[in-house]
Amino acid sequence: MATTTTIKATDMGEAPPAGWTRWLDLSDRSLAVLLLAPAAILLALIIVYPVLRLAYTSFFSLSLTSGLPAEFVGLENYQLMIDDPVFWETTWNTVVITLITVPGALLVGLGLALMANLPFAMQWPVRLSLLIPWALPLSFAGLIFAWFFHSEYGVVNDVLNRLGFEGIIWFNSPNWAFAAICLTIIWKTSSFMALIILAGLQTIPRSLYEAADVDGAGRLRQFLEITLPLLKPSIVVALIFRTITALQTFDIPYMMTGGGPGTSTSTLAMYIHQNTVSFLDLGYGSALAVVMFALSMCVTAIYLRMIRTKE
Repeated sequence: MATTTTIKATDMGEAPPAGWTRWLDLSDRSLAVLLLAPAAILLALIIVYPVLRLAYTSFFSLSLTSGLPAEFVGLENYQLMIDDPVFWETTWNTVVITLITVPGALLVGLGLALMANLPFAMQWPVRLSLLIPWALPLSFAGLIFAWFFHSEYGVVNDVLNRLGFEGIIWFNSPNWAFAAICLTIIWKTSSFMALIILAGLQTIPRSLYEAADVDGAGRLRQFLEITLPLLKPSIVVALIFRTITALQTFDIPYMMTGGGPGTSTSTLAMYIHQNTVSFLDLGYGSALAVVMFALSMCVTAIYLRMIRTKE
């Protein structure tokens, strides 16, 4: 091919410069490497290097308030973490929030996506309503629901009083505060799940449902045997993104409770923020961040393994 290219270029009177011939005859693998190289370099600069730098800092005692230079301490920060009860409490809170809000957002998002996919005469108002919670900033959503659940003039207690129930002091009880946070996160993130699932619903051919109608299959059977199996890739993608963001939950509990009462609603991301920004302990904060990053990667690997197993 290279010879042919050279001959044609010579016949036209435009022979390629020396050394260019081999670039005109790249194999598929070489071409792929050449095209992916800029993206790989960019990812290395914005992801790989910061992660490696974070892991490197976690092996040092580096506190900006002490005025002392960084000192290599090996695994001492990780040993402190094991003996730190606040670390275990915030990690447990993060896991519980993930276990509650991810399935909750999936169920609500699936229902919203099915509703938005119905053959309405005007579908755009329903689909537009899905974008509003997703587009709302996390901190703003936390402030709004902090007002909703306010014990004196909140909307939730006002509704309870009108129904004849006694109002709840939401943020003085760890359990009620935790419930308020989880409800807020489910409301905020279910629209994101719905948008991904709706995109998956749009790819399912209508002919499958028409054939199922001919065979006498009901709506429930069509949902279980057609919709759900074909939605599995979209659901898994939504679960991966939602689980990772759930493990990194910060804005909503920070704005609603500040981690209180005590540290009963603090998450691992909030504890990292406290150590790095408030206490300026970069060594210990980096070790905490490495643990959260490792946890996120483990969850992602589990989901990807599930996809591979099903294939």
